[in-house]
Amino acid sequence: MDIPRIFNITESAHRIHNPFTPEKLATLGAALRMEKGTRVLDLGSGSGEMLCTWARDYGIIGTGIDMSQLFSNQAKLRAEELGVAEQVQFIHGDAAGYVSDDKVGVAACVGATWIGGGVAGTIELLAQSLRAGGIILIGEPHWRQLPPTDDVAKGCLANSISDFLMLPELLASFGRLGYDVVEMVLADQDGWDRYEAAKWLTMRRWLEANPDDELAIEVRAQLTSEPQRYASNTREYLGWGVFALMPR
Repeated sequence: MDIPRIFNITESAHRIHNPFTPEKLATLGAALRMEKGTRVLDLGSGSGEMLCTWARDYGIIGTGIDMSQLFSNQAKLRAEELGVAEQVQFIHGDAAGYVSDDKVGVAACVGATWIGGGVAGTIELLAQSLRAGGIILIGEPHWRQLPPTDDVAKGCLANSISDFLMLPELLASFGRLGYDVVEMVLADQDGWDRYEAAKWLTMRRWLEANPDDELAIEVRAQLTSEPQRYASNTREYLGWGVFALMPR
């Protein structure tokens, strides 16, 4: 079980697999006002930076599940590096359908709502692990400005303009699902730069080390096209944020 190898290559040097900076991640943790010992579940936990730094800074206890063997291993190493290996555990597996045996104070899916078949399904899944009074975290894209055409939307790696909502509409959609939005922290263009541009050096170094690999042609094509695609499309049109929700 693993994610497509191309992502393990392009994001192998990432600690945060979305357009959040460490400062944004810390801001989110502080905004949630978590008490020491709060249990946190993270579906699609990547390299574990959220759980590990929150365990260090706020004393949370966490469980993360991710399909990438590489990222799961990196998460365990990060926990050891920060001295929180006894507070957090990372499971290599499919987070789809995962429900915690112990109810948690924070149930999160930050940037991987495909796990539940979309935002609504992911919120429904997370709610099954949530204790009374707990908070759900959803990380999701939104349009910063509406793309003029579907071709521009595709340049943002969407299928069409209808894939994402403008921010006010996204916030309203949570209400229609029966949730109050109680906090949010939004990515900015610097966060997008750090997420996207950091891939380019990783790809270049990987190509130098693996010129005969079966994915070398694909990685070379991405390295050639991604800077212009990103600057022309994603950076200008696509936003991203983490939204804290509580059931009404």
